[in-house]
Amino acid sequence: MALRLRIKCIVRTGRPEAHERIQSVGGTIDGSADGRRWKHFETYSILCIKTRTYAYYIVNNEGQEVDVVIATSPGGQEYLKTTADGEQPDGLLSLPDCPD
Repeated sequence: MALRLRIKCIVRTGRPEAHERIQSVGGTIDGSADGRRWKHFETYSILCIKTRTYAYYIVNNEGQEVDVVIATSPGGQEYLKTTADGEQPDGLLSLPDCPD
């Protein structure tokens, strides 16, 4: 069973195409007393979803968990988005930038 990780921030690329807009996703380890952070490149996150190592999610404005899934662009490029999104990864793009 995959470990669930909440995505709380992203690193943007600045590119306009849906499948190229996110470089990395990140968050904090739930329950850690010191608020340890994690950050995964999008390509690594896609691999982790495929191998069921991690299952990612965000919490929307209503406080509900929304799963992050792998989408495929018309050109065949895989990228992350939430189950509530259309083509654009709007749920992830609404998150703040990850700290350095």
